[in-house]
Amino acid sequence: MRLLLSAFAPELGPLAGDPPAGWETATVGVGAVTAAANTASLLAKHRPEAVVFLGTCGRYDGRLEMFEMLWASEVIATSLEELGGNAYRPRLERVRWTSTLEGPLPSHPVAVPPAITKTLEGAALLSSVASVEHLELGGVFAACHGAGVPCGGALVVVNDVGPEAHAQWTANHVEGSRQLVARLMASGLFEEA
Repeated sequence: MRLLLSAFAPELGPLAGDPPAGWETATVGVGAVTAAANTASLLAKHRPEAVVFLGTCGRYDGRLEMFEMLWASEVIATSLEELGGNAYRPRLERVRWTSTLEGPLPSHPVAVPPAITKTLEGAALLSSVASVEHLELGGVFAACHGAGVPCGGALVVVNDVGPEAHAQWTANHVEGSRQLVARLMASGLFEEA
């Protein structure tokens, strides 16, 4: 059995109540810490052979188009304070986790800040790390790596990072999630289970 996760049910689209054969669906909540804890619990309960996370993300600049889809090659935990030189992490802290599953979408690194970035200046600074930001994927990948479970993540761009992010996300996340699920179903990803 494989596990298909999202932060909340709308990001699973039509698969929320009707997962593909050989898959179970679940939600992990919002934010990296909550996602890590809930993913670890789901891994212990279900003992899946692999995990795929589906979600929406915001783009920092024009490298990706709206509604463009990507497979997370790696997730990078970071913050504006850290990138601006106002904070640092202990050397022992792990801040990068790679995808351990191949995906049917173009691969891109994903920044995982502790909160949604609201300014264009912040987006410009974070764009040096990745082309998109997402909140939960770092927690999901960390839990999967810790448990030795192969993982991957598929995201769809539904907003620009900055002052209009929430309004764009609200307007686009349902349609973006629907398109992402349709693309993954057409790719044959769910037939491998």
